[in-house]
Amino acid sequence: MGHHRILGKTIDFITGEEITDTDDERIRQKIARHLVEKLGYEKEDIEVKPTAELVCGNEKATAMIDFIVKIGKRRAMLIKYGPGSIVSRERVVLAAARVMDENVIPIAVITNGSDAELLDVETGEIIGKGLESIPTKTRLSELIEKREPRKLPEDRREIERRFLFVYEAIEHMNECDDEFCITRLE
Repeated sequence: MGHHRILGKTIDFITGEEITDTDDERIRQKIARHLVEKLGYEKEDIEVKPTAELVCGNEKATAMIDFIVKIGKRRAMLIKYGPGSIVSRERVVLAAARVMDENVIPIAVITNGSDAELLDVETGEIIGKGLESIPTKTRLSELIEKREPRKLPEDRREIERRFLFVYEAIEHMNECDDEFCITRLE
């Protein structure tokens, strides 16, 4: 598990599955509860730990994102948790929102569990600060209502995938854990 302190097992609030209990996982569970109990999302609206396969040169990695929130069938908001400074993770959450789906996920949140930034993925601008800026289900519907699903050109998607790959590789120091692992392609 690399840099995680393992505290035993716990039950995931959204999926009901047994998972490893760590300090970071406790904060993720707090975020999940906040989405459902305070912001009005249904558990079915929230994808837990979706992954993206990333290839860079002759290495392949699978990166994990904490949550993707859907409005109807559309992936509308990506949420990434990371301890410490959230400013240092703005660019990586934008890259993730640009490559985790066929279309750009329009809204992204980076949070450390006590603070957050809400980002417009198309412009890269911060459109809200603080945990209270994470939109309710109704507000998220309003934010994406007039936005047509948009695809990035393939060359731009490749840049975003490589950025995400490199950032995650540095963050996890090339150790395999539940969130990231690099393997060599044959």
